[in-house]
Amino acid sequence: MNFKVMIERDEDGAFVATVPTLPGCISQGDTEEEALENVKEAIELHLESLAADGLPIRREASVLERQVSVTI
Repeated sequence: MNFKVMIERDEDGAFVATVPTLPGCISQGDTEEEALENVKEAIELHLESLAADGLPIRREASVLERQVSVTI
């Protein structure tokens, strides 16, 4: 299964990875690559937990991503 992962840098410079379709599934790393490896493990654990509780796995919704520019 493929999941969209969002990566942002926090105020301390760490890379924080979240999975929009799996609320609460979050991890981090000192590098982007480490954050991706860590969130992969977090996804696997999250899915195992959902399965153990008999809960469905939410599928990715079709979402359009765009950027907008504003002047302040």
